[in-house]
Amino acid sequence: MPTIKLVNVTKRYGDIVAIKNLSMTIHDGEYICILGPTGSGKTTLLKLIAGIIKPDKGEIYIDGKLVNDVPPYERNIAYLPQYYALFPHLTALENVAFGPLSRGIDVKEAYKISMQILEMMRLAWRARSYPHELSGGMQQRLALARALASGAKILLLDEPLSALDARLRVELRYNLRKIAKENNLTTIHVTHDQEETMVVADRIIVLRNGEIQQEGTPLQVYNEPKNVFVAHFIGESNFFDGFVIDVDQYGSWVQLRNGLLLRTNNVDRSVGDRVVVMVREEKSRILKATKKREEINLLPGVIINASFLGNFISYTILLDNGDKVNSKMPTINAIGKFSIGERVYLKISPEDLRVYPYPALGLYRELEVM
Repeated sequence: MPTIKLVNVTKRYGDIVAIKNLSMTIHDGEYICILGPTGSGKTTLLKLIAGIIKPDKGEIYIDGKLVNDVPPYERNIAYLPQYYALFPHLTALENVAFGPLSRGIDVKEAYKISMQILEMMRLAWRARSYPHELSGGMQQRLALARALASGAKILLLDEPLSALDARLRVELRYNLRKIAKENNLTTIHVTHDQEETMVVADRIIVLRNGEIQQEGTPLQVYNEPKNVFVAHFIGESNFFDGFVIDVDQYGSWVQLRNGLLLRTNNVDRSVGDRVVVMVREEKSRILKATKKREEINLLPGVIINASFLGNFISYTILLDNGDKVNSKMPTINAIGKFSIGERVYLKISPEDLRVYPYPALGLYRELEVM
């Protein structure tokens, strides 16, 4: 089964460095999701592995074999690009059957396999249609069906579900992972959809400007983001700018704007360090300010907005120091409990706070996702 390994790979387009000295290993049968903003190098990474483009520096190995100069058709890879690349003169069924037939599978068996995959993609009823007769979402499903039928042991997927409606996208992402696992395919799935990533990935690799920011299981990346960018890009978070004013064996105190204080469990910073403190929105609790409370990490403010998100309600709070923060609460616990203009406290537990060095280019620049 194929293992993919990149060693110090760099790819430039003129003066633009799309992939910068990148090293990573993808193991047999792993389902990897590559997540990152537009321009982070995700598609370039897939094209390098597929052999469509060559690295300017570094090595790419598949099953221990150096493949830098191996053409795409000899890499046993199925690559699904964003633009689908369907055969316009073939029907949907013929498009899917192309892979099995090219591998020498009997015609009857090839069409049987292809129909089964079309049924899974909910396209069997359009088996005789040509690509131009299908909607964009149907064309995307057809391209995915053709990739799955190819027989390749490496599957490279570039935003494979992006053109689908929300309900179908949820259904097919489970089917996609199921097929990959049942056939022991090594899969690299590029997406912008964080929820999709969390559901299907064995491991997430977060890219920014052609460099890996973090890699790990969905749980690891979400609960322990390594830097401010990852914390912002994955999940919904609040960020505070402050200075460490005291450190002891149990944690530290951080002073925010206008004297507000936060107690954290972090002991890695020194007094005087400028830092960024992060808390997930769902970890930020709202308490009514009906009485004065003598507790740590109570930040006073006023609710200025409430957004209904289905299972959650997101409240925006203007803190007394001028910072704006958000708190997500389950709808069943929030309806009718708080109102716009109401004075509240934002309650944050020290164990839910993450502390990062202040970014060299500033907090807002670090939060940019382009």
